[in-house]
Amino acid sequence: MKKIFLAAIAMFACVQFANAQRTSGTQFSASIGINGSQITDANYNSDAVAGLNLGVAVDQYFSHDWSINVGLNYQQKGWANGTVYFDNGNQIDGVDFKLHYLTVPVLANLHFGYKRNWYVDFGPYIGFLLSASESSNTTFDTKSYFNSVDGGVAANIGVKIPINRQSHFFIEFGGQGGLANVVRDANPSLQNITTSLNVGIGF
Repeated sequence: MKKIFLAAIAMFACVQFANAQRTSGTQFSASIGINGSQITDANYNSDAVAGLNLGVAVDQYFSHDWSINVGLNYQQKGWANGTVYFDNGNQIDGVDFKLHYLTVPVLANLHFGYKRNWYVDFGPYIGFLLSASESSNTTFDTKSYFNSVDGGVAANIGVKIPINRQSHFFIEFGGQGGLANVVRDANPSLQNITTSLNVGIGF
């Protein structure tokens, strides 16, 4: 919880700094979308499960061509058709896992096209596990089986559709590749893999 609080404070500080620098080309945005996520290692790919994305971001421009985007996102990740193992040796197959994260991406954003309405961005992200749930209706603590911090790299491509001089609608497709072990004590390490389709408003 302390890490989540510190992430929220950092995001608030970024927003305040960006607000003070609005004349140098700052944009804010809010988005919603869906994703498909799974876990993977070198020899295994799980079935994907659908999830929800909600986010806000600050885009600080340094020229017409590039900016730095800092976001604060709620994301549902996980995988489908997994297995729950019990200490008594029993197991339940066909279980869907949902991992609920607060993620903070910091992305270099390259703008291109005739009117710079297209963009690609890439960079690292860090995620903090808020809660974990699964579909077997068991009562044990699912969250205790997962590591509390996730991290990796993210990349997106998107297009902005102007609404007026101050605001725009955007559509964005992207993904995240985790580098941290999702499942506590898993050997080999298991990583989150996520692809997303988001829409939003920038202003």
